[in-house]
Amino acid sequence: MITGKTKLLCLIGSPTSHSKSPEIHNTAARLLGLDYVYTAFDIPKENIADAAKSLITLGAAGFNVTMPGKTILADIADSLSDAAALSNSVNTVVIKDGRLCGHSTDGSGYMASLTSEGINIKGEKITVLGTGGAAKSIIVQAALDKVSAIDVFRRRSPAWEDAELFLNRISSETGCKIKVLDIADRALIKNSLSESKVLTNATNVGMAPDTEKCPLPDSDLLPDGIVVSDIIYNPRETVLLRKAREKGLKTIGGLPMLLYQAADAFKLFTGYDMPVDEVKKRVEI
Repeated sequence: MITGKTKLLCLIGSPTSHSKSPEIHNTAARLLGLDYVYTAFDIPKENIADAAKSLITLGAAGFNVTMPGKTILADIADSLSDAAALSNSVNTVVIKDGRLCGHSTDGSGYMASLTSEGINIKGEKITVLGTGGAAKSIIVQAALDKVSAIDVFRRRSPAWEDAELFLNRISSETGCKIKVLDIADRALIKNSLSESKVLTNATNVGMAPDTEKCPLPDSDLLPDGIVVSDIIYNPRETVLLRKAREKGLKTIGGLPMLLYQAADAFKLFTGYDMPVDEVKKRVEI
């Protein structure tokens, strides 16, 4: 029952209608008997900052941020966790004393999703597609968790130099070897994947409604033995994951990352550990 004392949690960004976050958080709150309700608001980029400030006025306990708002919140938050500051990306905001306290649980959630599948990438090289907010969080956490090297592929664009500067800073601060490379260069991709334990698509290419798109130019570039992961969870199996599965490769979709980043966010919001195993049983993940 929603009462006058119920605390508000939510997701902002666009699109949000497909999100499983409300189901995950509301299930966890019910299991623990906590008086919280979690909903989703589809907010365009130009209104993200106003929406965040409005949630202070509404007395919300906190909120999650999806594309395209993660870097916006990093810019306007009153304080940032170490991971959020290093990645310049915020996906979780706790509202405390009228202040926006920004955190990043994307990276920790992603690493936990690999661990849940028995994959350890400490000391290994990985390849990441994309340099957006979620990609930055994953790269930062992987570097902090002692991945040896990360090749990051993106399109040539005016934002190339900014991405290069960011990755150089993360490399310098963590000691991880990180390079930004042109995704149009097939030879570079082939070489990188041949040396990597995991390929991670951290772009939105292949996400609904454009489900027929694939971020990798050619699935023939995938070598035997590589693990292929995708942070997209709608659809559950992207074109990239389907092509990898058809080659007999191990694949990991975006739902495990969503669950584990939600668990970290839930702890920040409520102070309670999410009962992950029980939530799994009740939410289709």
